[in-house]
Amino acid sequence: MRLLVLGGTEFVGRAVVEAALGRGWDVTVFHRGRHEPPPGVRPLRGDRSEPGGLASLAGAPDTWDVVVDTWSAAPRAVCDAARLLRDRARRYVYVSSSSVYAWPRLAGYTEEARLVEGASADSEQTDYARDKRGGELAALDAFGTDRSLLVRAGLILGPYENIGRLPWWLTRIARGGPVLAPGPRDLPLQYVDVRDLAEWILGAVERELGGPYNLISPRGHATMGTLLDACVDVTGNAAELRWTDPDVVLGAGIEPWTQLPVWVPPGSDLHAALHGADVSRAVEAGLRCRPVTETVADTWTWLQAIGGTAPLRPDRPTVGLDPALEAKVLAVGGGVPDTTSAPGAQPP
Repeated sequence: MRLLVLGGTEFVGRAVVEAALGRGWDVTVFHRGRHEPPPGVRPLRGDRSEPGGLASLAGAPDTWDVVVDTWSAAPRAVCDAARLLRDRARRYVYVSSSSVYAWPRLAGYTEEARLVEGASADSEQTDYARDKRGGELAALDAFGTDRSLLVRAGLILGPYENIGRLPWWLTRIARGGPVLAPGPRDLPLQYVDVRDLAEWILGAVERELGGPYNLISPRGHATMGTLLDACVDVTGNAAELRWTDPDVVLGAGIEPWTQLPVWVPPGSDLHAALHGADVSRAVEAGLRCRPVTETVADTWTWLQAIGGTAPLRPDRPTVGLDPALEAKVLAVGGGVPDTTSAPGAQPP
């Protein structure tokens, strides 16, 4: 298979490239040159957000079996690339987002759920949801329904993460001491390991799948407890998780999802939207999700290998809780020691 990845040097794009190389595919990477692509690919340079930025791609004589595009800004960039490539590639995979569904999203929403309005395939940048939907429309416009695969990903974790959610938890827990753990402990989570996402995409390409797919683990694949327990285990058991009632967390003015990454309060519209998708279609199409312990351990190994600080995207908000605010909440009774996370203890 001949693969063109638009991006390919960071997080999702890089995982797709590495998975394709592992399958023996021929891989071309079109990127801006800010990061080195993995060895073994053919690099093409260009900035698709600039006038003439697709020149090296337009001038390349190649054709491809599939294009994978992870663009998250102005849909016009997807539109221009897809139109350029529609006669030079058989299929177009656009890594979209569950954010394309209209608000509120009820738990159990499928690919048939109502979509955001006001998106356009050739618009400038607006907001994340409409930009991602615009990217979908651009792929559909150039390649049609049968030749387009729309991967509506949810929370993505794993090595190379450049948003900082799991790296923040690992770094915080590695510092040790009492840790504000937002409850309940058995709060179900949905996420997808970036490598499982990449493998699913390549398998779907081989089977010539098309249309939209919610791409995230089945509901309850992990919980807040299993995620943070895994972080304690891999960082050396120096931390003491203090499970704290959601009302205490919210009452302290702590922002779910951003100040406490991954976590959102149970029963909320936000929890239904972020951890309540129906993914049966993707599972039937071959989605397999590795254990949370593996995702956490491999992310920790990668984080240590690069010096302990994750490279963060400048276009995304900073995540994490200020230590002073954490200490204040803990000091007023925010949580009790979790003996299941103590060294040598077995998680329930």
